[in-house]
Amino acid sequence: MDDTTATAVSGESRSDELPRRPWDWLKVFGPGAIMASLTIGTGELIFSSRGGALFGYRILFLFVVISLLKWGLVVALSRHMVLTGVHPYQRMLDLPGPRGWLTLALFLIAAVCLPIWISFHSGVLGNLTAWMTGTSEMFGGGIDYLWGAAILAVVVAITALRGYSTLERFQLVIVAAMLFCASITLVLYHPDWLELLKGAVIPQPYVYPQWLNAAYPDIAAEPVWVETTRYVGVIGGAGFDYLAYTSFMRDKRWGQADAGPVSAERLAEIAADPAHPVRRWLRAPLVDCSISFLVVVAFSAVFVASGTLILGPNHKIPDEKNLLNLQSAFVTGIHPWLLPLYVAGAFLTMVGTLYGTLEVACSIAGEMTHAVSREFAACNARRIRRITVIWCVVGAYGILLWLFAYQSTGTMGKPRLLLAILTPANLFTGVLACGLFCLMNLWMDRRFLPKALRLPRWLWLLNLVSGFVFLGLGLKGYWDHKSRWYAIGSLGAMLSLAAVGAYLIGKWTASSDKQDA
Repeated sequence: MDDTTATAVSGESRSDELPRRPWDWLKVFGPGAIMASLTIGTGELIFSSRGGALFGYRILFLFVVISLLKWGLVVALSRHMVLTGVHPYQRMLDLPGPRGWLTLALFLIAAVCLPIWISFHSGVLGNLTAWMTGTSEMFGGGIDYLWGAAILAVVVAITALRGYSTLERFQLVIVAAMLFCASITLVLYHPDWLELLKGAVIPQPYVYPQWLNAAYPDIAAEPVWVETTRYVGVIGGAGFDYLAYTSFMRDKRWGQADAGPVSAERLAEIAADPAHPVRRWLRAPLVDCSISFLVVVAFSAVFVASGTLILGPNHKIPDEKNLLNLQSAFVTGIHPWLLPLYVAGAFLTMVGTLYGTLEVACSIAGEMTHAVSREFAACNARRIRRITVIWCVVGAYGILLWLFAYQSTGTMGKPRLLLAILTPANLFTGVLACGLFCLMNLWMDRRFLPKALRLPRWLWLLNLVSGFVFLGLGLKGYWDHKSRWYAIGSLGAMLSLAAVGAYLIGKWTASSDKQDA
């Protein structure tokens, strides 16, 4: 029996491996690097630059607030996992209503949304590659999706061979390198530091610039709410990323995370001792998440400033035709020879985002199965991973090939649909789901933890406010989106199907138990 197995059987945490000095806690940073890297590619490189070009420094306030709200969500989720060893998916089984209805609903939504996200990341990489190779106009712009499909095949091969430890090391290197380069770039451009600070701490109205109607009529036609809510979904990560983050804590073995559900007696013992080792492990996700979101805010500031200083004055906005290539001006403005450095950095960052998204899909699929049957999940971990990858990749290829067929046939100059497909999925995974999980944190805290272990009052209030903010923004975004009824109808249909499915499964299980008795 190895150490991991022994820990899981005994229900004890790795108290002997607690960091001994305050600065040693910085060494726990790892899962947070994965979470940060998942947003750098799309959140900062694309949407922070876009937000800066459209709204100037003032958009940074939104990024800071959203990062704070999402930080509170992840810290609260992590606390519960560290203290109890129970993942939120397992807690969802005990929600009022048919047993497992929310777990089943999230399974259906993930089955639809994750292939969309993977196709989006692949399409962004394809767009960058087409620009690098000078093939952007081939097949009416549809070449982006062929390049994306080829790159996805390579990343899938890497995913099949590697796992969490490789992902963590890879993302740590990417985050460190990008943060170093971005910081130097910001200093060299000498932004108006006072305006940058003002934009970060003072709320200001968001209005499109006057030149947008002539230069980008499609963007100007969208309500500002839809545009800014898109940023809310991608900055700092999405709901499924956070559920995967709590799963990654099993690999790190923080507190009770890898020990499985603990007994009421064990919880009472932890609650009675303020210096208990398990309670000290709460610092690990707090430090890890704090560093992660500070990195996100730093990246946001850099690319908002770059978009404000370079793209906005030149009336350039990152859109579906130019998702990453316009941002090359951030470094070529310093010296043209820096272009290869930007291309390499942007490409590797997006590959890391795509790779990480596939790992997130595998993690949450395994966790959903674990919530239903721990033994089945352990015995079939590789099979679950393989099925998850196949499903996500086949779905992503279907979307990419459909986009290629659409773009390469018919009239020239068709509007591209990559962002149009992403937006409804992003509104749920990055906005509505975050609100739902914030409110679930409050329920889990009250329902399963003794009073001494519950959320601090400030964190409880932060999750309460975050829950209503995210739910309100998500519903407003759906209402203002041009596919309003289709998006709302699809979401409602999946929730209804999950409730009915959970009810029927419960009836069938009860009937089987009676027959066995």
